[in-house]
Amino acid sequence: MKKIAIAMLFAGSTLLMADGAAAYAKCAGCHGQNGEKAALGKSAIIAGQDAAKTIEQLNGYKAGTLNQHGMGALMKGQVASMDDAAIKAVAEHIAAMKK
Repeated sequence: MKKIAIAMLFAGSTLLMADGAAAYAKCAGCHGQNGEKAALGKSAIIAGQDAAKTIEQLNGYKAGTLNQHGMGALMKGQVASMDDAAIKAVAEHIAAMKK
C-alpha cells in the first residue's frame, strides 16, 4: 500500500511540473510559444527570465501594484485566477525557455 501511495505522490508531482506549460498557454498569444515575443510590442522578451523575477512581477500585476509598459490592467486580468502554485509553475516554465 505504501508503494502505491508513493507512486501516486510521484505521479501527482510530475503532473504539477507539467502545469507550468499548461498555465503558460494563455500567455503564448502575446508572449509567443517560447516567450520570444515582446508582448504587444511593448514588453521585454521573457524567455529564460529568472523565476524569482517572474514571480515578483506576476504577483505585482495580480495585486495591481505593477503597471509596466501600461500593461497592468491587462496582466492583472490574466493572472487574477492564478494561485501561488500556478504562478510558481509558470515562472519556472518561463525560466526554462531558451533565449
